[in-house]
Amino acid sequence: MENPEMIACIQNVITRLPELRFTDPVNWKIEEGQQWAVIGPNGAGKTLLVDILQRKYAIKEGDVVYGCEGKVNELIKSIAFKDIYSLADCRNSYYQQRWHSTETEDMPTVEDILHDYVGTEELMEILSLFGIKELLPKKIIFLSSGELRKFLIVRTLLSRPRILILDNPFIGLDAPSRDLLVEMLRQMTKLKNVQVVLLLSNPDDIPEMVTDVLPVYNKTCLAPMSRIQFLEDSELIAKLFPFGRNLDFSREEFDFLPKGSRKEPSNHEVTFRMEHVSIKYGTRVILQDLDWEVKNGEKWALFGPNGAGKSTLLSLVYADNPQSYANTLYLFDRKRGSGESIWEIKKRIGYVSPEMHLYYMENVPTLNIVGSGFFDSIGLYRKCNEEQQNVALEWMHVFGIENLKDRLFLTLSSGEQRLALLARAFVKDPDLIILDEPLHGLDISNKKKAAAIIEQFCSRPGKTLIYVTHYPHELPDCVDKQFRLVKHT
Repeated sequence: MENPEMIACIQNVITRLPELRFTDPVNWKIEEGQQWAVIGPNGAGKTLLVDILQRKYAIKEGDVVYGCEGKVNELIKSIAFKDIYSLADCRNSYYQQRWHSTETEDMPTVEDILHDYVGTEELMEILSLFGIKELLPKKIIFLSSGELRKFLIVRTLLSRPRILILDNPFIGLDAPSRDLLVEMLRQMTKLKNVQVVLLLSNPDDIPEMVTDVLPVYNKTCLAPMSRIQFLEDSELIAKLFPFGRNLDFSREEFDFLPKGSRKEPSNHEVTFRMEHVSIKYGTRVILQDLDWEVKNGEKWALFGPNGAGKSTLLSLVYADNPQSYANTLYLFDRKRGSGESIWEIKKRIGYVSPEMHLYYMENVPTLNIVGSGFFDSIGLYRKCNEEQQNVALEWMHVFGIENLKDRLFLTLSSGEQRLALLARAFVKDPDLIILDEPLHGLDISNKKKAAAIIEQFCSRPGKTLIYVTHYPHELPDCVDKQFRLVKHT
């Protein structure tokens, strides 16, 4: 293309607020036919860059111009993991509500939200391509995080934006869905005249459809280059991700877990046992005649496609789902419903999941979010004492985020938020640690560090692990057992 059309251009922009500035004036041009990956570590400035592209901040110098007419919010659509709460109406609901069927009657279905497109050939083609036709009658609040992500992408594509920005779009998706998303984006860019911008934290996530790469590092935009040039530039990749591109690690390199807050190992025999567990919502079967026993100190991987019921199963263990009383379930050698309180169960469990992440909408200092792990609350409803606050700070140091302790949680990037929620899961030194997609949204360096922390924590006696992931290569070495769910149709 000799003279490609300019779609959007950031020209020497300096934002008005100093805390929202890059180190140098920002310049970036998106031309017709280009499909971009903006890549860099957590907190590098990727989200800030696309926010500038969308004119979300007041500009002191420079300008942002577009090559076609229309409102900015119609020309450019942006999808981030944290945007999913708007679909599930998380601001007006609470974390456990999705498991209480009598309290979800007014929640919309997928079909309700897509009512303008229902019955159209375009919708059915996209739903069929992405394999989610069966989602139409489901209530939004019952969708898994992976299903929510797929639905949000479908809804946005139907609005036909000129530029589509996807923030770490592959996290939370099983392997077939990742492949389908790449194919869908390839077809959309070819047939629908859409320029795609992917915000990524891992070089291995850059799909072949990407033509150009903009590296971002420490609030600095580096020189743009082609996809092939970037992937061949090992020196640049090492600068962006100094711990390498794989999850091999040396334990000694990260041997700094807190020592002062450790409990004596628990001597229980069975961490949990499920006998013939079945869960249904109306006519929809989620789990059927399921048996699973996990003994003290065992390390398990939980696998299953999006929508197979992994979150529902874990909600039984974590005492969030009232249907646990209608099933035979043992926790820490005690039969569920034999007199123990929910809080007695929760105080022995550390838990992090994409669903939990969605419901953390309190804009409070990040130290408070980490400290809320002592009280098993979504949000801090009790004040930490001095000892608890010190432990929370220790765990923030372990995950490399102690500098964020006074930052408001909602001002952090999604990767930084995930590190804070990981620290929250460990503060109680729990007997059982449930990690549902724990590396979700982290760059490769932070993945490596988090994997090492998990490995070290679980090497101690009396620590049981349930690890959920769609990426088997991310499993810690200590995991030696697996349980696999199938999706009921």
